[in-house]
Amino acid sequence: MDDELRILNAATMPAALDTLDDRVLAALAARQREAAALKRTIALAAFISLGGGVIAGSAFAPSAVAASPLTPLVPASPLDLR
Repeated sequence: MDDELRILNAATMPAALDTLDDRVLAALAARQREAAALKRTIALAAFISLGGGVIAGSAFAPSAVAASPLTPLVPASPLDLR
């Protein structure tokens, strides 16, 4: 086993291995920026959707009307308290 460790110690490292950490950290930073941008976009879409619903609901509110019975041909139920 000592011989194998000496061989590994004497071997030169590939040049691409030096830049591997930088590439991985740059990719992680890019993902974090994309995730933050996506969260902001979703929050903006939710705000616009809710705001539009509130405006549309308050601007076009019809007046309240009493509902008619669903079955007008059936006699009134004995449990009906009218």
